[in-house]
Amino acid sequence: MSLRSTISTPPGKQRYVRTLFATIADRYDLITRLLSYGQDQRWKRRLVAAARLRPQDRVLDLASGTGDIAFTARAQASHVVGLDVTHRMMQLAVARDARVPFVTGDMMALPFGAGRFEVVTTGYGLRNVPDLDQAIREIHRVLTPGGRLLSLDFNRPANAIVRHAYWMYLTAVGSALGLVLHGDPDTYRYIPESIRNYPGAAAVARMLEQRGFTDVQVMPVLGGLMAIHVATRAG
Repeated sequence: MSLRSTISTPPGKQRYVRTLFATIADRYDLITRLLSYGQDQRWKRRLVAAARLRPQDRVLDLASGTGDIAFTARAQASHVVGLDVTHRMMQLAVARDARVPFVTGDMMALPFGAGRFEVVTTGYGLRNVPDLDQAIREIHRVLTPGGRLLSLDFNRPANAIVRHAYWMYLTAVGSALGLVLHGDPDTYRYIPESIRNYPGAAAVARMLEQRGFTDVQVMPVLGGLMAIHVATRAG
């Protein structure tokens, strides 16, 4: 079965993503730096700045990876929790800074009560979740009324020529990195394939509005190839 077919269904994507990120966890930071031209950290700082965190805010960082966003948020908010489905990612995050609690868990079934957080952040989380609608429902549930969601992710360019060039670039670079780092060129081909299935920033904004978020903004990053969503849970 091809990669495209495998990730075309929620169960198939769930299995594939869990295996993939367990495989690449120890090289995850290197890959994000290379694919972002070294801009990844700056984009994450921009996301946290847009959250306008207050010391009393309770922050949940989803798809936390090795903790970049969680650590940046912790400098401004007193209570930050990171969550990722890949246990190895959480181990690496704790090794970086054990002062932030990290939990292994699923974005589609968050292990937190309703209205627990004022802010939810995620970097590259919404595109990778097997059921985007369910993940949005869960984010809405754990946010307080008036709470904020901020999400950084790849975008799906509307222009067909730009979109094709973008996919070709990611496929070529991803294949080379997969071969060099893992001996398998297919390892990072998931990234362009996941973008093919992703509805894109504008469509995600509409989904957020349909699921009870207001003041939804899309902030273009890297000329629109990436985007930051900012949304508020309606009261």
